[in-house]
Amino acid sequence: MSMNNEQKNTYVKRQMTAALLRLLKEKNLADISVSELTSAAKVGRVSFYRNYRNKEDVLKSESDRLVKEWGELYESNPESQPETLFPSLFDFYRAHKDFYLTLYNAGMSSVIMETIVKTIQIIPEIPNLEAYMKSFWAYGIYGWMFEWIKRGMKEDGAERLSLFLSHNQ
Repeated sequence: MSMNNEQKNTYVKRQMTAALLRLLKEKNLADISVSELTSAAKVGRVSFYRNYRNKEDVLKSESDRLVKEWGELYESNPESQPETLFPSLFDFYRAHKDFYLTLYNAGMSSVIMETIVKTIQIIPEIPNLEAYMKSFWAYGIYGWMFEWIKRGMKEDGAERLSLFLSHNQ
């Protein structure tokens, strides 16, 4: 079966991500060479450099892709409401537990933080008050995620919301 360029790039990215996650369970990111990664992914070095600048970009790209996927699912769900946003997000993260736990265990949870900050769009062009408010939410969400991941992601989204709401009453 012949693949077009977009399908080839998607295949390469999936292979790279899966291979890097497998390797991160065995060794530190700094100890994984691009050659080892491309060999484990069964793709060429040229394919790596066509899609990424470095190994961290593989993880950042996957983190961004996952959050974008969640956003599209959330927006397209007719039952989505403001009060279902966090439970939906946590359930999505939990569905991709292997990725997020691997990042955490590899000391790469900053990738999650960068994705959240980027998604909330804290950019220099916005007024200070808006930037501060967005920062409050972004880093609060990250802290909530980080602690939950650290504790093994046991609660689902509804349980987490219930814990939060019961504490604030």
